[in-house]
Amino acid sequence: MCGIAGILRREGAPMDVATLAQLTTSLVHRGPDDVGFLGGFDDGTLRTARSAEVAQGARVALGHRRLSIIELGPGGWQPMVSQDGSLALVFNGEIYNYRELRRELEGQGRRFRTQSDTEVLLASLEHWGLGALPRLVGMFALAAVDARARRLVLARDPFGIKPLYYAEGPQGLLFASELRGLLAAQGSVRRVHPRRLYEYLRFGLTDDGEETLFAGVRQVAGGEALSFALGGGGAPTPHRYFALGFDPESSREAGSAPSFEQAAERLRSLFLESIRLHLRSDVPVGAALSGGIDSSSIVCAMRAVAEGPLELHAFSYVADDPALSEERWIDLAGGAAQAEIHKVRLSPEELVADLDELLRVQEQPFGSTSIYAQYRVFRLAREHGIRVLLDGQGADEMLGGYRTYLASRLVSLVRERRFGEAGRFFARVARAMPAERTDLVARAAGLTLPTALQRLVRPLVRQELEPAWLAREWFRARDVHPAPLWRSQSRAALREHLHTTLLRTSLPMLLRYEDRNSMAFSIESRVPFLHPELVRFVLALPEEWILGEDGTSKHVFRRAMRGLVPDPVLDRRDKIGFATPERRWLEAIAPWVEKILSGEAVARVPVLRPAALRESWQEVLRTGRGFDFRVWRWINLVRWSELFDVSFEG
Repeated sequence: MCGIAGILRREGAPMDVATLAQLTTSLVHRGPDDVGFLGGFDDGTLRTARSAEVAQGARVALGHRRLSIIELGPGGWQPMVSQDGSLALVFNGEIYNYRELRRELEGQGRRFRTQSDTEVLLASLEHWGLGALPRLVGMFALAAVDARARRLVLARDPFGIKPLYYAEGPQGLLFASELRGLLAAQGSVRRVHPRRLYEYLRFGLTDDGEETLFAGVRQVAGGEALSFALGGGGAPTPHRYFALGFDPESSREAGSAPSFEQAAERLRSLFLESIRLHLRSDVPVGAALSGGIDSSSIVCAMRAVAEGPLELHAFSYVADDPALSEERWIDLAGGAAQAEIHKVRLSPEELVADLDELLRVQEQPFGSTSIYAQYRVFRLAREHGIRVLLDGQGADEMLGGYRTYLASRLVSLVRERRFGEAGRFFARVARAMPAERTDLVARAAGLTLPTALQRLVRPLVRQELEPAWLAREWFRARDVHPAPLWRSQSRAALREHLHTTLLRTSLPMLLRYEDRNSMAFSIESRVPFLHPELVRFVLALPEEWILGEDGTSKHVFRRAMRGLVPDPVLDRRDKIGFATPERRWLEAIAPWVEKILSGEAVARVPVLRPAALRESWQEVLRTGRGFDFRVWRWINLVRWSELFDVSFEG
């Protein structure tokens, strides 16, 4: 895991090596072990050094901060240049199948000088060009300079696990693994993006597609490569090398697929193989353990597939609220995996003390205080000397882990005219989860009703698209009109929902939270559920194998893990994760909340109506009704806008 940065200067503009150095230095926490720079010149030469001065007068420049995980010696140093001197690479991440790719390339005559995955990636790009990208199993963001083709290529892994941002400025194109360096170099990019801001405030959504909350900064999309001509100027040429290929008419009935038991067996095999690959490291590997099905499966699988002795460390957050505490499940799963468990407990006062630093780490607002629990888990891992941590991100979006998917399954059954099954599904869910009865109907309506009708219905369930605390005039002046995030269009509504959350509305922001929280402590976080073959397999299964007849989530995966994970964990029906007692925390620090919502800072945020915010907050304190994550979003936005000097003009 590392940090990468670079500049492609415009014709006539000088190469600003001070900005290159600043961009790279801003990433030191991502790569504390080493530094390297490259200059690519108009005569085709590529020069490297540990000083940014090597890029003086260059057309294109790369910077790299290294966190040593594989090939700890100098063999993994970057930027790395091909043996013929025509191709240079910096990359952030890991290529888990580098050994297999290496053997394939050696079979075709390639000779290697190091044991690093970086050299394998460079050789793959040299041999297959952009055709190498779909062959990779891993997480990565890369920048490659091709002196022969005179192009710069920026690319990200299929799911965008590793970040890569870029911005245009007077100097030319600037890019980096994080926003902070770009914001420092290009002050003009701090203007907020109105549509993205609406979606954050109303739905908690960030990291949607190629856009960010800063209008002047974009990100390379997951599964895509962008090619920039070294001559400078002109739009990049996009190359999509990975797509899940959702076909709304491809919903498989159970009878057209392998049997349920065969599917579970195959899923188990794919999952264990992914765990094997994700254990490849030259430093100790641990795991984040919440006590849920996903993280418990990871720690138990790590023990099952380990080749030789494995000193397994697991890191957990334990809530002090009995309704949210998963300590029982943590101890059960950790004991089954013979893991040494390390736990952290938190207080609201600690959140207040750490909030500004957490916002600086995240760089964009985030959805709830659970992100703080995750932040502290990574801090705990760092304190115990662990540099690689496996985590369960992506499993919920693949396997229907959120209760919102229940409505999608109900819609699928209705649209397929399986009305009897739809009625039985609703009745079983209502019996198993009585509190979900009203929400299930409301969510199904939200997935299917046109926007005009939603404006009429949503106020009845306190889910207005344009709540009173939102300054609607500001948004409308910028042509942003209230609308739901998405409406289901497909007969296979559940599968459509899974695709949407995987690629747009849930997973991208969760990956950003995890990347920043882990890299703040120089820890490489790995997500074994996001193996492309594993994801494709799951998304091709019949919907009833994802959500069972009674609404049981992860139906086929639970079966796949029998005998590996303790049955009581697999039989859980609740969904908690690193959940914090957010309402109780905010009530405990009410004077701090009121100070933020009443201070000068909130008055400088024209997208909010301070009086309505305070009225809503007082209702929460007075009655306990109406609490949701919006309170946290207000606080987050106000502090973020101050810390990052965000502009709301334009």
